[in-house]
Amino acid sequence: MTGIERRRLGSTDMVVSALGFGGAEIGYRRVGPRTVARLLGSAFDAGLNVIDTAECYEDSEALIGRALGPRRRECYLFTKCGHARGEARADWRPAALLRSIERSLRRLATDSLDLIQLHSCSLAELRRGEAIAALERARERGWARYIGYSGDGEPARYAVECGRFDTLQTSVSLADQEAVDLTLPLARARRMGVIAKRPLANVAWRYARKPAEPYYQPYWSRLRRLGYPFLRAAGDTPVATALRFTLRVPGVHTAIVGTTKPARWQQNAALLRAGPLPRDDFERIRARWRQVADASWVGQV
Repeated sequence: MTGIERRRLGSTDMVVSALGFGGAEIGYRRVGPRTVARLLGSAFDAGLNVIDTAECYEDSEALIGRALGPRRRECYLFTKCGHARGEARADWRPAALLRSIERSLRRLATDSLDLIQLHSCSLAELRRGEAIAALERARERGWARYIGYSGDGEPARYAVECGRFDTLQTSVSLADQEAVDLTLPLARARRMGVIAKRPLANVAWRYARKPAEPYYQPYWSRLRRLGYPFLRAAGDTPVATALRFTLRVPGVHTAIVGTTKPARWQQNAALLRAGPLPRDDFERIRARWRQVADASWVGQV
C-alpha cells in the first residue's frame, strides 16, 4: 500500500482514491485476461479503489468482470451507457439505455453498479430528459446506487445545473482547462462528485512531431503553444506535474488514468506522495492557460 489519498466523492457515501483505473485502454488495445488481472491486482495494491469503464470500450467490461471476482468488494465500479454499438453511434432511447445497463451488469459480473453515467449525451438529449429518467429508473431498480454525466462543455454545464446527477466526469488537464471555470465551481457549490478524465492530456507532449492519430492532435497542438517548461524535464517530472495539477483543481475528487502496464499503478501512486502541487506552480500553469487559450480550446469529448 502506498497510502494514496482518498476523498469523499461529493455528497455520495463513496470515499474514493485520488487515482482511478480507467478501462478504455484495456478494451481498445485488446489486452488479455491475465494481464488485466495483473493490472487490477497492481492497482489495488497501489491503493486505488475506483474502476471506470464503458460498454463501448470493446471488451473492457467483460475483462474487468472476469478479473475482479471476489475483489469486487474492494472497489467502486463505474460504467457508462449510450453508445452500445460504438462511440460513433449513440442511442439515447430509454429502453436501449436500460438494456445497456443490464448488459453491463452481466459483463461486470455484479448485481449493482456504484455509478452509471450517461456517456457524452448531447445538450438537446439532456434537455429532453428521457435519458436522465432512464438512469433514474435504473437507480430505482437497484441497478446503480448513483447516476452521473460524463462529458464536457455546455452539456456538462447543463448536467450540473439540472440537479439530477450525483457526479460529473469531465476533462481536466494541463491541455484542457475549460471546465475549471465553466463547470467545476458550480459542481463544487452543489457538492457533486467530480471525476477527472484524461488528466495526463494523452501524454501528448512525448511526441516530437504532430502525431498522426487524430485523438492526440488537439492536446499536442495546445501543449506546443502553452510551452510549459516542466514538460521538457527528464524522468517522471512531466507526468507527476500533470497529475498533481489536475488533483489540485478545486472540486476534483479522483483522476482516471488508463494503462496496459501493471507496474504503472505503483509508479503513478508514488508520484503523488509529494502531495498537492504547490499553489505557486498551480497558478503559473493557470496563468499561462489564460494567456494563450482561445475560444476554440473547449473540453475534449
